[in-house]
Order: sequence, then C-alpha cells, then structure tokens
Amino acid sequence: MIRWMLVIFLALMLISWFTPLLHKLGFGRLPGDLRFRLFGRDWFIPLTTTVILSMIASLVSHWL
Repeated sequence: MIRWMLVIFLALMLISWFTPLLHKLGFGRLPGDLRFRLFGRDWFIPLTTTVILSMIASLVSHWL
C-alpha cells in the first residue's frame, strides 16, 4: 500500500510540473473539456484531455 501511495504522489508531482507545458500544447482547451460556473465557482472537467493522456501513457507503457 505504501508503494502505491508513493507512485500516486510521484505521478501527481510530475503532472504538476508538466501542466504549464501541456497548456502551451493546447491540452485543457480541447473540445470535450468542460468549463462551467456553478455556485459561484469555476469548475473544469478535462474529459478529452484525460482520455488522450491516458492513451499516450498506455502506448508508452506497452512500448516499454
């Protein structure tokens, strides 16, 4: 269980480091990424970005 927590922590660190680069490449603004205001807060649900990044990660892990 500690190993999975460490893996999740490292994955979140990598995602936070690469977020500015991904925004420059257009991720987060794809069709299918939802942005809306509800109860005075801005909400962002990156459905398309998540699917594309998941497919890329799957291809990389399968290739290695």
